[in-house]
Amino acid sequence: MIRVNLLPHREQKKAAHRLRFQLLLGAAVLVSLVLLTIGYMVLQHQISEQEARNHVLQAEIGKLDRQIKDIGKLKKQRDDLLARKQLVERLQEGRNSAVHLFDQLVRQTPDGVYLRSFKQIGNQATLTGYAQSGARVSSYMRQLGQSETFDAPVLVEVSSIIVNNQRVSAFTLNATMKQSLPSNKPAGATP
Repeated sequence: MIRVNLLPHREQKKAAHRLRFQLLLGAAVLVSLVLLTIGYMVLQHQISEQEARNHVLQAEIGKLDRQIKDIGKLKKQRDDLLARKQLVERLQEGRNSAVHLFDQLVRQTPDGVYLRSFKQIGNQATLTGYAQSGARVSSYMRQLGQSETFDAPVLVEVSSIIVNNQRVSAFTLNATMKQSLPSNKPAGATP
């Protein structure tokens, strides 16, 4: 006789198969959640480390900015001091220039020429005076042109006038003053 199994073996297999599928699905979801959590934690750790590095860098950048400002202030102070030093050096070099100028005027003025006024604007000098003759004015201009101090004298005006019952030539001339010679000190030398 044929035995017929009336137990629902197909449903049991389907149920077992469904249970296994659900367990595998649950395990896969659980593993995925664990991996996502671990990934999230690793990323958060890297982000926090990078933020800490950024904070350290920002602090160092702030220090460097302050140092740059300090360096800028020091450079400005140095430039101010150099400008003062150069001014003092120019004043020291020019201290005797007025004495030298008037000494040259006296040395270059020939007999018979009398200076009435001397006016200096920048490196232009205007001399006015009297001479016993026009030839003495020419001689004076020649001597000024050959001097160490004056260059290119130009006669502006000459006229004949009477001073103390004597006929004299009144003159006005302009001359360019030569620049003072540079000192013998080398350019990079410091006192």
